[in-house]
Amino acid sequence: MRRSDFQYHLPDEQIARHPSRVRSASRLLCINPDTGDLLDGQFRDFPTKLNRGDLLVFNDTRVIPARLWGVKESGGRVEVLVERITAEHEVLAHVRASKSPRPGSTLLLDNNISAHVVERVNDLFRLAFTGKQTVLELLTAHGHVPLPPYINRSDEPQDHARYQTIYAKAPGAVAAPTAGLHFDDDIMQQLQLRGVDKAFVTLHVGAGTFQPLRVERLEDHVMHHEWYEINAATCDSIAETRRRGGRVVAVGTTVVRTLEAATSGALPQPCSGETNLFITPGYRFRCADALLTNFHLPESTLLMLVCAFGGYQRMMQAYEHAIAQGYRFYSYGDAMFIESRHAARVAGL
Repeated sequence: MRRSDFQYHLPDEQIARHPSRVRSASRLLCINPDTGDLLDGQFRDFPTKLNRGDLLVFNDTRVIPARLWGVKESGGRVEVLVERITAEHEVLAHVRASKSPRPGSTLLLDNNISAHVVERVNDLFRLAFTGKQTVLELLTAHGHVPLPPYINRSDEPQDHARYQTIYAKAPGAVAAPTAGLHFDDDIMQQLQLRGVDKAFVTLHVGAGTFQPLRVERLEDHVMHHEWYEINAATCDSIAETRRRGGRVVAVGTTVVRTLEAATSGALPQPCSGETNLFITPGYRFRCADALLTNFHLPESTLLMLVCAFGGYQRMMQAYEHAIAQGYRFYSYGDAMFIESRHAARVAGL
């Protein structure tokens, strides 16, 4: 397949630039696994789509305030977006400026923060921060929420809480695992009452998740790396869910990538490391039976993963339906629940 196969037109007014008033007040598009029929609903009804004994797997990564502004020594304005913290005082970062900074130079950032440009690493820069505070401490105190480029506004006080899942734990992401943004305490309580289990993985989402493909043929694309971890408790929960005939429901594409990266046989194994797994139509999934996900950018690797999971024609038709019905798109937008045909046969007890 080609990049252009995943193009669609979205009216600008359907880009969600602010979160809904209540997390669970978003809409939910459900896809019947047998007929392909589309059902328009509300996210507050999501617990009713699950059965006792199903397992929801969440990504517990925590978004760090990864954006800083300042100037180069020459006086030119500069924007730093941390991609990954590599040591207490070092990062790999995207640096936007009229002219790229040279290795050996210093960036003078707001709040008296200074960072030395150590080297260029492909599209990124290795920066070393001075002072006693660690990078994470500096970002926590002075950084800005790294809102996606399509939101096209500066971060506001509400973003510090709303561009974060309520179960976020492990700091390291520079983009939110957006499918999880719909969950609030009430939804979590409903899931527990229905006998739906939960487990967690960690994948630190990088800014590369928003980068469009630069090549036309999918097989020519080099996927960005992201750090992930899955522990023994989650692997045991998945094995137990399989034993009792329940479904493994991935909350977001990042969870799907983590589960698939950790699965070499029938079940995932405890592990950690980096993954650049690129999932496209034709991929054979080994772990996830259902997927909750937001609506993704055209020609993005995330849309390609969704099409691989739910079927290319069916997913592109679902996107056309969502646009026609006025759904809100992207990080702060609405959600879609995709079940596989196999999962529909084995779900429930």
